[in-house]
Amino acid sequence: MADKVMIIGIAGGSGSGKTTLAENIAAHFGERISLLRHDDYYKSQRDIPESERAGMNYDHPDAFDTELLIEHLDALKQGEAIDCPIYDYSIHDRSRDIRHVDPSRVIILEGILIFENRELIKRLDMKIFVDTDPDVRILRRIVRDVKKRGRTLDSVISQYLSTVKPMHEAFVEPSKKHADIIVPEGGKNPVAYGMLIDRIEKHLSEL
Repeated sequence: MADKVMIIGIAGGSGSGKTTLAENIAAHFGERISLLRHDDYYKSQRDIPESERAGMNYDHPDAFDTELLIEHLDALKQGEAIDCPIYDYSIHDRSRDIRHVDPSRVIILEGILIFENRELIKRLDMKIFVDTDPDVRILRRIVRDVKKRGRTLDSVISQYLSTVKPMHEAFVEPSKKHADIIVPEGGKNPVAYGMLIDRIEKHLSEL
Protein backbone atom coordinates (compact mmCIF):
# COMPACT_ATOMS: atom_id res chain seq x y z
CA MET A 1 0.00 0.00 0.00
CA ALA A 2 2.93 2.31 0.71
CA ASP A 3 3.51 3.37 -2.89
CA LYS A 4 -0.17 4.27 -3.29
CA VAL A 5 -0.32 6.66 -0.31
CA MET A 6 0.12 10.39 -0.86
CA ILE A 7 1.12 12.56 2.10
CA ILE A 8 0.40 16.28 1.76
CA GLY A 9 2.06 18.68 4.18
CA ILE A 10 0.45 22.06 4.87
CA ALA A 11 2.71 24.44 6.80
CA GLY A 12 2.71 28.13 7.65
CA GLY A 13 2.94 30.50 10.58
CA SER A 14 0.53 30.57 13.48
CA GLY A 15 -2.73 32.15 12.30
CA SER A 16 -1.83 31.80 8.62
CA GLY A 17 -4.90 29.75 7.71
CA LYS A 18 -3.15 26.39 7.26
CA THR A 19 -5.45 24.61 9.73
CA THR A 20 -8.55 26.03 8.05
CA LEU A 21 -7.29 24.85 4.67
CA ALA A 22 -6.46 21.37 6.01
CA GLU A 23 -9.79 21.01 7.83
CA ASN A 24 -11.78 22.18 4.81
CA ILE A 25 -10.09 19.54 2.66
CA ALA A 26 -10.66 16.88 5.32
CA ALA A 27 -14.33 17.85 5.59
CA HIS A 28 -14.74 17.58 1.82
CA PHE A 29 -13.38 14.03 1.64
CA GLY A 30 -14.57 12.69 4.99
CA GLU A 31 -13.33 9.21 5.84
CA ARG A 32 -11.61 8.83 2.47
CA ILE A 33 -8.55 10.69 3.79
CA SER A 34 -6.72 11.04 7.13
CA LEU A 35 -5.82 14.29 8.89
CA LEU A 36 -2.93 14.64 11.34
CA ARG A 37 -1.95 17.77 13.25
CA HIS A 38 1.61 18.39 14.40
CA ASP A 39 0.19 20.20 17.46
CA ASP A 40 -1.17 16.90 18.76
CA TYR A 41 2.41 15.68 18.97
CA TYR A 42 3.55 18.24 21.51
CA LYS A 43 5.61 16.37 24.08
CA SER A 44 3.81 15.30 27.24
CA GLN A 45 4.43 17.69 30.13
CA ARG A 46 2.59 15.85 32.87
CA ASP A 47 5.64 16.06 35.15
CA ILE A 48 5.76 19.86 34.90
CA PRO A 49 3.47 21.91 37.18
CA GLU A 50 0.57 23.40 35.23
CA SER A 51 1.48 26.87 36.48
CA GLU A 52 4.84 26.61 34.68
CA ARG A 53 3.58 25.18 31.39
CA ALA A 54 2.06 28.42 30.10
CA GLY A 55 5.43 30.13 29.99
CA MET A 56 7.20 27.47 27.96
CA ASN A 57 8.29 27.79 24.35
CA TYR A 58 5.80 25.88 22.19
CA ASP A 59 7.14 27.19 18.90
CA HIS A 60 10.59 25.55 18.97
CA PRO A 61 11.13 22.21 17.18
CA ASP A 62 12.16 20.61 20.48
CA ALA A 63 8.63 21.10 21.84
CA PHE A 64 7.34 18.39 19.50
CA ASP A 65 7.67 14.61 19.55
CA THR A 66 8.28 14.58 15.81
CA GLU A 67 9.87 11.13 16.00
CA LEU A 68 6.53 9.68 17.10
CA LEU A 69 4.76 11.55 14.31
CA ILE A 70 7.17 10.05 11.76
CA GLU A 71 6.57 6.57 13.20
CA HIS A 72 2.83 7.11 12.85
CA LEU A 73 3.14 8.36 9.27
CA ASP A 74 5.22 5.32 8.36
CA ALA A 75 2.66 3.01 9.97
CA LEU A 76 -0.25 4.62 8.14
CA LYS A 77 1.65 4.40 4.87
CA GLN A 78 2.12 0.66 5.48
CA GLY A 79 -1.62 0.24 6.00
CA GLU A 80 -1.56 0.14 9.81
CA ALA A 81 -3.96 2.12 12.02
CA ILE A 82 -2.54 4.41 14.74
CA ASP A 83 -3.67 5.90 18.02
CA CYS A 84 -2.85 9.59 17.74
CA PRO A 85 -2.34 11.72 20.86
CA ILE A 86 -4.66 14.68 21.42
CA TYR A 87 -3.32 17.97 22.72
CA ASP A 88 -5.39 19.99 25.19
CA TYR A 89 -4.57 23.70 24.88
CA SER A 90 -6.45 24.55 28.08
CA ILE A 91 -3.93 22.66 30.24
CA HIS A 92 -0.88 23.00 27.96
CA ASP A 93 -0.48 19.24 27.82
CA ARG A 94 -1.63 16.11 26.08
CA SER A 95 -5.11 14.93 26.90
CA ARG A 96 -5.47 11.44 28.36
CA ASP A 97 -7.67 10.66 25.34
CA ILE A 98 -6.41 9.42 21.99
CA ARG A 99 -7.78 9.52 18.43
CA HIS A 100 -7.85 6.34 16.39
CA VAL A 101 -6.77 6.99 12.81
CA ASP A 102 -7.29 4.40 10.09
CA PRO A 103 -4.99 4.20 7.06
CA SER A 104 -6.09 5.85 3.82
CA ARG A 105 -4.63 6.66 0.43
CA VAL A 106 -4.24 10.36 1.27
CA ILE A 107 -2.86 11.81 4.51
CA ILE A 108 -3.01 15.54 5.25
CA LEU A 109 -0.45 16.75 7.79
CA GLU A 110 -0.59 20.33 9.04
CA GLY A 111 1.63 22.28 11.41
CA ILE A 112 3.91 25.28 11.75
CA LEU A 113 7.16 23.32 11.74
CA ILE A 114 6.58 20.30 9.52
CA PHE A 115 9.05 21.62 6.90
CA GLU A 116 11.76 22.14 9.51
CA ASN A 117 12.55 18.45 10.09
CA ARG A 118 14.53 16.76 7.28
CA GLU A 119 13.22 13.26 8.00
CA LEU A 120 9.66 14.52 7.98
CA ILE A 121 10.18 16.40 4.71
CA LYS A 122 11.34 13.15 3.05
CA ARG A 123 7.93 11.65 3.72
CA LEU A 124 5.91 14.46 2.16
CA ASP A 125 4.83 14.02 -1.45
CA MET A 126 3.44 17.55 -1.72
CA LYS A 127 4.47 20.52 0.40
CA ILE A 128 2.15 23.53 0.70
CA PHE A 129 3.20 26.67 2.59
CA VAL A 130 0.45 29.09 3.54
CA ASP A 131 1.89 32.60 3.44
CA THR A 132 -0.12 35.30 5.23
CA ASP A 133 0.72 38.84 6.31
CA PRO A 134 2.11 38.97 9.90
CA ASP A 135 -0.47 41.55 11.01
CA VAL A 136 -3.29 39.28 9.86
CA ARG A 137 -1.72 36.28 11.58
CA ILE A 138 -1.38 37.97 14.99
CA LEU A 139 -4.95 39.30 14.84
CA ARG A 140 -6.26 35.83 13.99
CA ARG A 141 -4.19 34.34 16.80
CA ILE A 142 -5.57 36.82 19.34
CA VAL A 143 -9.17 36.08 18.35
CA ARG A 144 -8.59 32.31 18.35
CA ASP A 145 -6.70 32.07 21.64
CA VAL A 146 -9.01 34.39 23.56
CA LYS A 147 -12.30 32.99 22.24
CA LYS A 148 -11.47 29.30 21.78
CA ARG A 149 -8.60 28.57 24.16
CA GLY A 150 -9.52 30.70 27.16
CA ARG A 151 -6.39 32.83 27.12
CA THR A 152 -6.14 36.45 28.19
CA LEU A 153 -5.22 39.18 25.74
CA ASP A 154 -2.08 40.01 27.74
CA SER A 155 -0.91 36.39 27.73
CA VAL A 156 -1.42 36.06 23.97
CA ILE A 157 0.56 39.22 23.24
CA SER A 158 3.32 38.24 25.68
CA GLN A 159 3.65 34.78 24.16
CA TYR A 160 3.68 36.20 20.64
CA LEU A 161 6.49 38.64 21.39
CA SER A 162 8.59 36.27 23.51
CA THR A 163 8.41 33.03 21.50
CA VAL A 164 5.98 32.97 18.56
CA LYS A 165 7.49 35.84 16.55
CA PRO A 166 11.18 34.97 17.13
CA MET A 167 10.60 31.26 16.49
CA HIS A 168 8.66 32.08 13.32
CA GLU A 169 11.61 34.11 12.08
CA ALA A 170 14.14 31.46 13.11
CA PHE A 171 12.39 28.29 11.96
CA VAL A 172 9.03 28.71 10.20
CA GLU A 173 9.84 31.39 7.64
CA PRO A 174 13.14 29.76 6.56
CA SER A 175 11.33 26.43 6.07
CA LYS A 176 9.26 28.03 3.29
CA LYS A 177 12.11 27.28 0.88
CA HIS A 178 11.14 23.59 1.01
CA ALA A 179 7.60 24.23 -0.25
CA ASP A 180 6.44 23.02 -3.64
CA ILE A 181 3.59 25.53 -3.67
CA ILE A 182 3.15 28.79 -1.73
CA VAL A 183 -0.47 29.71 -1.06
CA PRO A 184 -1.52 33.22 0.05
CA GLU A 185 -4.19 33.39 2.77
CA GLY A 186 -4.77 29.65 3.29
CA GLY A 187 -8.42 28.82 3.90
CA LYS A 188 -9.43 32.13 2.32
CA ASN A 189 -7.95 31.10 -1.04
CA PRO A 190 -10.62 29.26 -3.09
CA VAL A 191 -8.33 28.74 -6.09
CA ALA A 192 -5.72 26.89 -4.02
CA TYR A 193 -8.44 24.92 -2.26
CA GLY A 194 -9.97 23.84 -5.55
CA MET A 195 -6.58 22.87 -6.95
CA LEU A 196 -5.86 20.63 -3.96
CA ILE A 197 -9.32 19.06 -4.10
CA ASP A 198 -8.79 18.21 -7.78
CA ARG A 199 -5.33 16.76 -7.13
CA ILE A 200 -6.57 14.56 -4.30
CA GLU A 201 -9.61 13.41 -6.28
CA LYS A 202 -7.28 12.38 -9.11
CA HIS A 203 -5.08 10.39 -6.74
CA LEU A 204 -8.04 8.67 -5.11
CA SER A 205 -9.43 7.69 -8.52
CA GLU A 206 -6.18 6.05 -9.59
CA LEU A 207 -6.03 2.28 -9.19
